[in-house]
Amino acid sequence: MKDPRISALADVLIQHSCQLQAGEKILIEAFDLPESNLVCELVEKARAVGGLPVVSWKSNEILRSLYASGDKASLQLVGELEANVMQQMDAYIGIRGAANSDQFADVPGEQMDLMTESIWQPVHIDIRVPKTKWVVLRYPTHSMAQSARMSTAAFEDFFFDVCTADYAAMGVAQEPLKELMLATDEVHIKSPGTDLKFSIKEIPVVPCSGGRNIPDGEVFTAPVRDSLNGVIQYNAGSRYQGTVFENIRFEFKDGKIIDATCTGQTERLNEILDTDPGARYIGEWSLGCNNRVKHPMMDTLFDEKIGGSMHLTPGNAYDSADNGNRSRVHWDLVLIQTPEYGGGEIWFDGKLIRENGRFLPENLQPLNVGLG
Repeated sequence: MKDPRISALADVLIQHSCQLQAGEKILIEAFDLPESNLVCELVEKARAVGGLPVVSWKSNEILRSLYASGDKASLQLVGELEANVMQQMDAYIGIRGAANSDQFADVPGEQMDLMTESIWQPVHIDIRVPKTKWVVLRYPTHSMAQSARMSTAAFEDFFFDVCTADYAAMGVAQEPLKELMLATDEVHIKSPGTDLKFSIKEIPVVPCSGGRNIPDGEVFTAPVRDSLNGVIQYNAGSRYQGTVFENIRFEFKDGKIIDATCTGQTERLNEILDTDPGARYIGEWSLGCNNRVKHPMMDTLFDEKIGGSMHLTPGNAYDSADNGNRSRVHWDLVLIQTPEYGGGEIWFDGKLIRENGRFLPENLQPLNVGLG
């Protein structure tokens, strides 16, 4: 029997996120899904509007072997084939399950870097992100429920509730924050272990309400590339290329990360930041405002949306909020500023805008609904 929640999620992805039109080609890429119901729904709903769906069904276990054993020639061949497919697409939906969230943990860092250079950069950074209507999401699995410290049934209820939110209403609530950020020059972030200043002057601001990520709920821009000075201490762990990082701390001077440490993985952290010159500069700064997401679960798509959080991203800037930084890396790292996580302040041009995760201006009060 079909789960009506899956049908509702497929409607969000096809109609709201991709806004698929008749004749448009859409690639549906699925990784480690426990069953095929969502993919089948997406194919049928794409056809119902006259779209042309293509499906790629992948296994992370197989990809692990491919990445671990590959040389430059073999991985570049994969990249060339996938780039050829992506170039033909008007839209993209990427769905990732997680039978084992640590599947790539023992793939050497240099091999993951080679994969990024040969496949991720040419396919996703160069084509998918700037040239398609794309949306990415996770799929509820036992592994994800465990990471969230929830039963599978409770996590599924949480997942579908968050992912099928009223994104139209969310978009309306985000508009005043967008306008405020567009009018702002200096940002000052304060939290335990964090004292950081930078400018966002004349950088575009993008509110996100279900167009690119599911779940969604953030408003992002980018710092002026060379403007960051100070330190930031992130308090949400992050899994990147199969390695888990905790307590990441960056020190900035004139935009560049000049010192980077974390618990137990400092060498690997710096290897990632040395991927290319742009990896030690910031490509995105964003305020999380999905108040249904309250706690980190080592999954960026959820953690970066946490109400009362922010993320500051080493690496590539998006074309839609471009500060000129280019890199094969784009790593969203999260600082939560609610009282439970130590609190914190965000100042715009000397005015306190958010305190302990709550927005203070009157016209931003709708963004606090449900925060607790």
